[in-house]
Amino acid sequence: MRLCIFCGSSTGINPAFAEAARALATELARRRIDIVYGGGNVGLMGVVADAAIAAGGRVTGVIPQGLVSRELAHRGVTELHVVHSMHQRKALMAELSDGFIALPGGFGTLEEFCEAVTWTQLGLHAKACGLLNVAGFYDGLLAFLAHALQEQFLRATHFDIVVAAEDPIVLVDRLLEWQPPLVVKWIGTNET
Repeated sequence: MRLCIFCGSSTGINPAFAEAARALATELARRRIDIVYGGGNVGLMGVVADAAIAAGGRVTGVIPQGLVSRELAHRGVTELHVVHSMHQRKALMAELSDGFIALPGGFGTLEEFCEAVTWTQLGLHAKACGLLNVAGFYDGLLAFLAHALQEQFLRATHFDIVVAAEDPIVLVDRLLEWQPPLVVKWIGTNET
């Protein structure tokens, strides 16, 4: 099994973010769950890769050529795929992964996570999507999703695609138990 981790190329100001990233990566290695991530050796990306490797885990990085020098590609991972574009990066990360976890991060982390959730919503894949809500980092996003549900921009089954927990072990347990929603109809087809 492989889980994709989306996270920042910064560690942020709260030490809890790096601690949680380290704990998550160590737990995944302990469970022999491989990690797929953005391929960098800086920020939370570097923390995740280093912690998993130190715990004997397998780590696959996927990084666009244009970011190899900016994000300082991690040369110590099990596999490193250098691709041409961000689109190729996201597609390969999704292809290689059985589920997704977002740690704290910025626009890139949010965009990658939301795309994975949308693909589950549309039935393009049936993969669990989790938020590691360290120190309440994703409280605002979770409140927004609850508001979108209340305003009927989300269905309850789609709201339940996003699994959130503050503790890495609890999150991994919930992701492993997660069941995909039934997709009634894929847009543009007559299939049910």
